[in-house]
Amino acid sequence: MSEFGAAEVAVQAALDAGARYADVRVMHRRYESMTARNGDVESLTQDESVGLGVRALVGSSWGFHAVPELSDRAARDAGHRAARTAAASALVPGPPVDLVAVTPTTASWSAPCAVDPLGVSLAVKGDLLVAATCTMAEHGADLAEGLYQIWDTAKWFVSSEGHRIDQRIRECGGGISATSVGADETQRRSWPSYRGQYGTTGWELVDTLELGAHAARIAEESRALLTAPLCPTGETDLILGGEQLALQIHESVGHAIELDRILGWEAAFAGTSWLDLAQLGSLRYGSELMTITIDPTIPGALGSFGYDDEGSPAVKRDAVRDGRWVGVLAGRDSAAVAGLDHGGSVRADGWARLPMVRMTNVGLEPGPHTLEEIVAATDNGVLMDVNRSWSIDDKRLNFQFGCEIGWEIRNGRRGRMVRNPTYTGIGPLFWRSMDMLSSETVPWGTPNCGKGQPGQVGHTGHPSAPARFRNVRVGVRA
Repeated sequence: MSEFGAAEVAVQAALDAGARYADVRVMHRRYESMTARNGDVESLTQDESVGLGVRALVGSSWGFHAVPELSDRAARDAGHRAARTAAASALVPGPPVDLVAVTPTTASWSAPCAVDPLGVSLAVKGDLLVAATCTMAEHGADLAEGLYQIWDTAKWFVSSEGHRIDQRIRECGGGISATSVGADETQRRSWPSYRGQYGTTGWELVDTLELGAHAARIAEESRALLTAPLCPTGETDLILGGEQLALQIHESVGHAIELDRILGWEAAFAGTSWLDLAQLGSLRYGSELMTITIDPTIPGALGSFGYDDEGSPAVKRDAVRDGRWVGVLAGRDSAAVAGLDHGGSVRADGWARLPMVRMTNVGLEPGPHTLEEIVAATDNGVLMDVNRSWSIDDKRLNFQFGCEIGWEIRNGRRGRMVRNPTYTGIGPLFWRSMDMLSSETVPWGTPNCGKGQPGQVGHTGHPSAPARFRNVRVGVRA
């Protein structure tokens, strides 16, 4: 059967079995990754899967069933089973579940892609990683690593309300890292991020990263960090590079504004949120420089799409405007429970997983400064960049982060390199202390966001730029 044909059969089967609403996602995904270490290709993974997942609503309960084939019989069986699961759950009455309205749509959407990443030869990709790791090893790295990853996903979505949407989403990216081993510790430097940089685009993104051009520098920095002085301890001004600030946004804002967490639906596994819906529209989250948007329409960013996995169109919305909390990441059911009028942030990481609230592109709008201006305006502080470790409580409130590298700032100048830089804070107090923000925004991609039971891996984007925070505790020791 065709993908749309199988989806339509499954939807009708769910309705025939008693569902008051049903939707289906057919997904065909190809995945490829390669890693290299110290001049040799170490691993190559190529996977492909296709299947159909049915979601059915009976009373106040959802049911879900997935099958790895698109035959008429399999589709009908999946629809029946999803509805029967929902009906069994509905035997225990729960609060009513409604869905915020979405206009039924027939549409096609594809992400921008100049160079098909799966069309680039393995030899070219391998040569890129091998050359970069050789350069790092030649410049002092004891462990030189490189990787790339590619996802090519086709989706077909059909709902009982009349949606019929197909999408083609190609994502890729990569990075390199150099690790140097000393007598008492190891130090790691990465480019362009500790996990690489990723986007919803083609191989042209990897080309722009210029991995080989940065290989020598990061190897030399990893070696230099072994003998660099420790990060100073105490309260001082903190300047965060854009890569580290992207993770700060992800952990202390993105997860906190997920409506399923706020409602307590994720409490068992991923935790809740410190935010209270009664304060939506009034809570001071950060300084007036803090404007954070939810924007899946950014071309090339990793959290971009045309429609989410409920058929809601991609739309830019505010999460925080001029420091005030004004929006959440939601699905059609969670938004209805909270009395909101929009969803648009629901995705599943494959055909065999139930869609859930996930981050799209959650990032800072640009500020009025440059990094050079921020440094020049700082008399005493520390500049940190590239994440090394993170820890945050299950309400997304208290946090501690470690970075790969730091520099002292003295009298408006960048000074000596420092090792093991760390900082800690409390979310709203930290964000309220932001007093300078750069305009040099990069849409950093996070390909490894975990959530849900069974676990799902989400792809999210976080536009961010360097920023300064006042009187932050740094140099935290174990």
